[in-house]
Amino acid sequence: MQQINYVLVGFGGIAENRIAKEGFALDVERFTPLDGIKLIGATDINPARREAAEALGLKWYDSLEAVLADQSVQAVFIATNNSSHAAIAKQAIAAGKHCLIEKPLATTLEDAAVVKKLAQEQGVCVSVDHMMVCNAYNIKARELIIDGSLGEVNDMVLHMEFLYGSTPEEAASWRCSQPSELGGPIGDVASHCFYMAEFLGNSKITSMSCSYQAPKLDIKVENGAQIKFTLENGLTGTILVSFAEPRGGLVGTLSNLGYEIYGSKAICRSYGTMFQLSGYDDEPIKIRLDIDNGKSVEHISIANPDNIYQGVIIEHAEAIRQGKPGSVGDGYRNLELIMEAHRLAKE
Repeated sequence: MQQINYVLVGFGGIAENRIAKEGFALDVERFTPLDGIKLIGATDINPARREAAEALGLKWYDSLEAVLADQSVQAVFIATNNSSHAAIAKQAIAAGKHCLIEKPLATTLEDAAVVKKLAQEQGVCVSVDHMMVCNAYNIKARELIIDGSLGEVNDMVLHMEFLYGSTPEEAASWRCSQPSELGGPIGDVASHCFYMAEFLGNSKITSMSCSYQAPKLDIKVENGAQIKFTLENGLTGTILVSFAEPRGGLVGTLSNLGYEIYGSKAICRSYGTMFQLSGYDDEPIKIRLDIDNGKSVEHISIANPDNIYQGVIIEHAEAIRQGKPGSVGDGYRNLELIMEAHRLAKE
């Protein structure tokens, strides 16, 4: 099997704790090394991140240019700030490196189109980290819809509502102060809801409407939004996202990140599956699916679920081996839906 060597470009908290330790299995006490896939290094514009990277056995690169010049590197995982995704991807593609990118693909459709075109011309695989489709519970929910276990499904609600921006520090963060970085609930979390709605419904969004939430927080982005959508197969749905909902605390917040799928026979409710969790016992909450038929509730528990970040990485590496393009089209489409939601809300 061809080994694919990756380097992380951007080594913040999520890159270290989710992507490196979980996705690339560098937390050896919890995970088994991936076959034919290795994270060999990292770089960040903040040199203070070097110590954390080297503590995991990673080679530290002083610059992006040093990464791209290293012929032992086949792919980069771009986990920098949103506004730099497209620029870094363009450089990496020009150097012949395959790219796995934290969402969004870019912050403008023009940049996203350029990345897509360059990837096709250079024959490299460019994918966006839509990791929630690799969650075992979300995969199970999709199967329940497809196999008819819920009856005829005609509606769903996806929600990612929590409190963020209520302190001066949070209000100053990019998520609350930088619309151009796609901060705000639509760019930050409705983006997940868009691809999850299409994944669960096994169909594409063909129409939608969007309205902003009445402001409660003094932040420079929208406080929240309600998005109504229809899939090509006729299934309708609602997306509820907000930075202005306390939800009690950590348990309430994480449990609330989920969805309800309404069928003629039963309702499928998910708890915590719309987040960074995979379903391990040592995670902050126990994520789950409940199937409610009106008379009884079945609690679905999945033993030994696969890690959601590993799922994305393995799929990307396999696309490289097979010479197939990645899901850059999915990343472009996701950005289109984000921009369309804002356009509709402003109208």
